[in-house]
Amino acid sequence: EVQLQASGGGLVQPGGSLRLSCAGSGFSSDNYIIGWFRQAPGKEREAVSCYSNIDGSTIYADSVKGRFTLSSLHTNKTVYLQMNSLKPEDTAVYYCTADQTFSCSWYAQGYKFWGQGTLVTVSS
Repeated sequence: EVQLQASGGGLVQPGGSLRLSCAGSGFSSDNYIIGWFRQAPGKEREAVSCYSNIDGSTIYADSVKGRFTLSSLHTNKTVYLQMNSLKPEDTAVYYCTADQTFSCSWYAQGYKFWGQGTLVTVSS
């Protein structure tokens, strides 16, 4: 069973930076996707970024392009989400997610495994 351990949330001022980490374990093969969704109060869960270990591709939501960077360490199946130039609208619970499939999805239904959420609050 795949398990995901997320960490790194917190309180930051607008314009600041945070780095989230997600360590994955229990993958049965090297065919997997791993990334992040977020859910703000009163809103639906939305995709932030995802990495496919099949082709090495990474996708980003338009709202975070140029500000967030997803990096991965294949050796220990860990991904890091570096979040720069944070805005109040980035405030949300961020969820690490993964699946043993080939392509990243923009929809939560495309992921089977979820880690616990980590709260990111951007406020002055």
